Amino acid sequence: MISHVDQPGRRSWLRVMILVAAAYALIGIVFALLDDSPDPDTVRLWRLAAWVVSGAVAAAHILYEQYRAGSSPRRTALHAAWAVALGTFGLALAANVNWLLADTHTQRAPLLALPVWPVITAVPAFLLALAIASALARLSRRA
Repeated sequence: MISHVDQPGRRSWLRVMILVAAAYALIGIVFALLDDSPDPDTVRLWRLAAWVVSGAVAAAHILYEQYRAGSSPRRTALHAAWAVALGTFGLALAANVNWLLADTHTQRAPLLALPVWPVITAVPAFLLALAIASALARLSRRA
């Protein structure tokens, strides 16, 4: 008997989620490295660019879940929220490593970011992905 974990289609969502999470973390880290300008307008531009690229990754992930994997809107939203949570955990981890390496020990370590950032990003990601996936599912039924 094959368990649901051993079925190839069931594990592909996990690989995709990890890939998307890595993309989110990498986008956050790379764009943070690019915004080294003291000009606040330039920093805002890099942050906006990071949001746009992350939004494109999120849209691709939702579309993949809906149309390629055939996931329900709820499952799509769960997978999207897990990817966001894991990606933000990666960013929080990077912030802590940066704190260690940047000799900023006069400031507190951003340890609270490790549990808090994933939660505060995953909840809105779940709600937004659920709304988008539900709308896509309704549009697909009409077509």
